[in-house]
Amino acid sequence: MLSRVRNALGPVRASYRSLSTSKPAQITAQEVYDKEAKYGATNYAPLPVVLAKGEGVYAWDVDGKKYFDFLSGFSVLNQGHRHPKIVKALKEQVDKLTLISRAFYSDSLADFEEYATKLFGYKRILPMNTGVEAADLSIKLARRWAYEVKGVPRYKAKIIFAAGNFWGRSIAALSSSTDPDCYGGYGPYVPNFINIPFDDLRALERFSDDPDVAAFMVEPIQGENGALVPHEGYLRGVREICNRNKILFIADEIQTGLGRTGKWLACQHEGVRPDIVTLGKALSGGMFAISAVLADDEIMLSIKPGQHGSTFGGSPLAAKVAIASLKVIEEEKLCENAEKMGKVLFSELSSLDPNIVPVVRGKGLLGCLVVRPQGKINAWNICLKLRDNGVLAKPIRGELIRIAPPLIITQEQLIEATTIIKKTIHSM
Repeated sequence: MLSRVRNALGPVRASYRSLSTSKPAQITAQEVYDKEAKYGATNYAPLPVVLAKGEGVYAWDVDGKKYFDFLSGFSVLNQGHRHPKIVKALKEQVDKLTLISRAFYSDSLADFEEYATKLFGYKRILPMNTGVEAADLSIKLARRWAYEVKGVPRYKAKIIFAAGNFWGRSIAALSSSTDPDCYGGYGPYVPNFINIPFDDLRALERFSDDPDVAAFMVEPIQGENGALVPHEGYLRGVREICNRNKILFIADEIQTGLGRTGKWLACQHEGVRPDIVTLGKALSGGMFAISAVLADDEIMLSIKPGQHGSTFGGSPLAAKVAIASLKVIEEEKLCENAEKMGKVLFSELSSLDPNIVPVVRGKGLLGCLVVRPQGKINAWNICLKLRDNGVLAKPIRGELIRIAPPLIITQEQLIEATTIIKKTIHSM
């Protein structure tokens, strides 16, 4: 009987052996485009390139062509693609324990909490997953603080936002947006959200007199709005106005934080300390979604057990990966490199044709090319030409091109890539 079973399994085993040893057929770019068009949603308009591999500052497509990645997953890949120290931490923890939910303690989360709070100088941290979750949590914290500490009447708390903001696509996020593509057609919106112009202290002063205002949430540099840098002193002014009116200063550092602008937090360029800081993106080193909110006891402890949570937030795997991601930035001095390479970047791009790119702006390695469209020259077509020439970048909000290479980039690599950018634009 046993021999008959073995004989019967012989062809099956042989089939499995042939499956495991045969080289899989390589999918073509057109097949990917066709599958996405047939089965995927249409909420994205990707640049037509199909990537199959990434390492350091480079990515390769399905045909093996190599590119400089000058988008970095919208600042997720500050440490570069598949940084070996982060990958090692991920693999080691995967072999031990990945998820238990917050129903139990883990031996990893406490280490992350201690390391991160000491690194950034806050008393508490609450880990989440996506950036929009962290930003949403910051608003919940501000409202709760307003009722319990400031004394705002129940459910009357207001949050002020800067026009041009972007912190996600949830109902709360789009309720604060001034971008019709983001908020259009999704009402009704979250009440008691107020928009004022970015980089306008007088506007903030006008609305801050309202005793029901709980917080002002702002990006130190607006990423999705084209690396828009406020005037020197703006963040200090925000801090002073918030102090005078007992309003929480929420800094959305999800794109600008973790070294991207040359400091751990972009607010540090002006020496200010927000009441609440949101982190995300590069907190994961590109492994998966990890975000967090930093605050002190008076704010963070206003939320009690059962009043906020996340199944995946603060998992053992996320904690180990986040520690490794932060240590790479610290030990490899990526903040310092971003500041140094940022000066090279803007120096090199300053020679672009002003008739095509009249404005180049940003800080550190968060940059933007503002394109003046004319005929066939526009941000999309420039990005297509850059792709053809070996640099990946992406238009954002009309005629703006994000320029944000990984923070590990060397001067030699940066010069090579910016040379491609300059030659591409001058040939348009």
